Amino acid sequence: MIKGLNKVEVITFFVEDLAATRAFYEEILGLEVVYSDDASAVVKLENLMINILVVANADTLVQPRPVAAPEAGTRQLFTFEVSDAKAVYEELKAHGVTILNGPVDRPWGRRTVSFADPAGNVLEIAQVL
Repeated sequence: MIKGLNKVEVITFFVEDLAATRAFYEEILGLEVVYSDDASAVVKLENLMINILVVANADTLVQPRPVAAPEAGTRQLFTFEVSDAKAVYEELKAHGVTILNGPVDRPWGRRTVSFADPAGNVLEIAQVL
């Protein structure tokens, strides 16, 4: 077993439109931008950061694998814990966010709503029931 692989520091999303995706995380989700340049923006959550990286700069990070196109389908789901999923759902709708499903009460004791950022990355909010 490899020790020390128990803390995620940064998640990187590959995006076509840096400005739109940055605005989504900064203006709609209210996250602080802690770094930015022409190719990326890093936003900080309480316990980790999201690096929003232009697709053209992503190849070197995943070589020899290709960067998948947004149309290829969802390859991850990141969940934000919230205290009131219905209230956050209404806020997301009010901001014109693309809602994929929900609110749904899941058998594992969560009320969830899935939504997409402008680059097609799927995010979810979950309320403990």
